[in-house]
Amino acid sequence: MAQDTFDTQRELPARELENIAETLVGFERHYEALKNHLMVVLSPDHVDEWSRKYHKQNIPLCKVIQQRYPLFLFSGDVGTGKTVTAECAANRLAKDMGREGFLLKLSTRVRGRGLHGEMSQLIQDAFENLTTQAGKKRLSFLLIDEADSIASFRSMEQMHQEEKAAVNTLIQKIDEIRQVGGRAVVFLCTNRAHVIDQAIVRRAALHVEFTRPNREECLKLLTHDLEGIGLTPEELNELASLTSAGGHYGDNGYTFSDFRLRFLPEALARSFPDRALTFGILKETVLAVRPSPRID
Repeated sequence: MAQDTFDTQRELPARELENIAETLVGFERHYEALKNHLMVVLSPDHVDEWSRKYHKQNIPLCKVIQQRYPLFLFSGDVGTGKTVTAECAANRLAKDMGREGFLLKLSTRVRGRGLHGEMSQLIQDAFENLTTQAGKKRLSFLLIDEADSIASFRSMEQMHQEEKAAVNTLIQKIDEIRQVGGRAVVFLCTNRAHVIDQAIVRRAALHVEFTRPNREECLKLLTHDLEGIGLTPEELNELASLTSAGGHYGDNGYTFSDFRLRFLPEALARSFPDRALTFGILKETVLAVRPSPRID
């Protein structure tokens, strides 16, 4: 059943995810915003220690904080790095806390084949695996991508009874995971936060909104990926201006995946195998490769 339930099952920390984080523009900023929230959820004993150190007692706020759900909601446009940030954040946190970890990525097949109860059963299986993998010295992380497919408003008229039951199951399992006692975290990633059931949104310890890269982030990505081809600072700045919001395509600038899956591969293909990759080819490619449309 686990084979059908998960796309990825990975031991942490993993060097592969460390390498990805090193090239993931914006990751350090997102991780710094996440780190303390994750540690509070995963280290309830350390919260008590903090309270006794700085307030000479366990203040009531400690128990309030320990009732938070170990749920983090990542929302934003397609290609803005939500899923890979969740994976890399889980990996970095396991390393920073000096603990082993296990990452489970729920398969999109969790929607099932329309059989009665199947969708709910797959969600139950996922959370049972999450609990099983969480040990006294091991953290476990469950990543649910495209979460809107299983966590939409139960009041939506077009929602089938099977889908409503699955949302109820998901809420129940999120509630139960608190019993694991600071050893498990759930990440929900979605392109459509506005359709996520409010009972789930309210349970999120933190809601992180991902945006398309700004001009500074575009420049950082281009500088990294185009190192060694001899572009001047002025040329890199012009490319960053063209590809970011407010540039050639107005408010609809490139996403991170637009750069690495479309624009830069297309530019290389235009020069390979007979020409060097030049600023002229890069600019020509920017004008030909439109950014991904936004999803409302």
